[in-house]
Amino acid sequence: MGTISSAPPEVRYVEVHGHRRAYVVAGEGPVLLLLHGLGCDHTTWAPVVQALARTHTVIAPDLLGHGASAKPRADYSVGGYANGMRDLLTVLGVDKVTVVGHSFGGGVAMQFAYQFPERTERLVLVASGGLGPEVTPFIRAITTPGFHQAVGALMLPGVRHAVVGSLRALGQVPTSHTRDLAEIAEILETFRDPRARAAVRHVVRHVVDWHGQVVTMADRAYLTEAMPMLVVWGTEDRVIPASHAANAAVLAPRARIELVPDAGHFPHKDHPERFVAILENFVASTRPATYSRARWRRYLTQGPAASVAQAEAGSRPVRPTPLPRGPRAVTSGRGA
Repeated sequence: MGTISSAPPEVRYVEVHGHRRAYVVAGEGPVLLLLHGLGCDHTTWAPVVQALARTHTVIAPDLLGHGASAKPRADYSVGGYANGMRDLLTVLGVDKVTVVGHSFGGGVAMQFAYQFPERTERLVLVASGGLGPEVTPFIRAITTPGFHQAVGALMLPGVRHAVVGSLRALGQVPTSHTRDLAEIAEILETFRDPRARAAVRHVVRHVVDWHGQVVTMADRAYLTEAMPMLVVWGTEDRVIPASHAANAAVLAPRARIELVPDAGHFPHKDHPERFVAILENFVASTRPATYSRARWRRYLTQGPAASVAQAEAGSRPVRPTPLPRGPRAVTSGRGA
């Protein structure tokens, strides 16, 4: 067990494919890979890193296009991010991890587990994308043609101070409707950098359209039977609704579901001690997955026990509701 410092870990840098990757690392032991959400960076995990580092090696990177990492014209798809995490871990000499993803980072975590099951010991999703169509209008608005210009106008010094200050002030009001506004203010602050705005726009256009989330784990959720899975959600999440935790329970019946009362979209920040306890208990009470090509092939050959309702391309999204086993039913009706 490593010695834990009260100071935040130093940001380190490494080049992967010629692009700078920023990350922090703390502690010793089995590796936890912490992936932040859209517009955030590794500091979103600051309330829990030191506690988790008492028993684990914690690696928290800034995803490409975020924080102190490079912001190139590049692949900002969830698959591209999963590849980037594999390559970062390889450079750092890490073979296997329990991958923990928050919000968009949850989508990356799911994709990482899907693409690289041989390197995934457990999957932990925190208020994750990819489990249902609904998402806050703020994120949907990022896909609109005038987003870049509109936010650029909001970033003018006087306007930015007023908007960010108002959001921070409203975020201090103790109601469920204002809980996450202070975090949104911090995300807006990062949009001062036009490269960060462009990167976020590219990310969102890969996973969201005006109707809601596009990318989903619904059709491949049955593969999570091969590894322990934990889903954590704040009951007062206004960014991605907590009802998506129920979707996860249906799609992956063996998953452990933890709802955190009096928490919003950032349960690891609203209740860090509770979050650490949940995560540590999950890791301690589950065995790390071991990859078997034969078993993975068997899962893929047999397919899911039940099909999942899915929309046709170009139609409104639908909730991922299980359907009777047999020929895959396709639904293109109204979204929720």
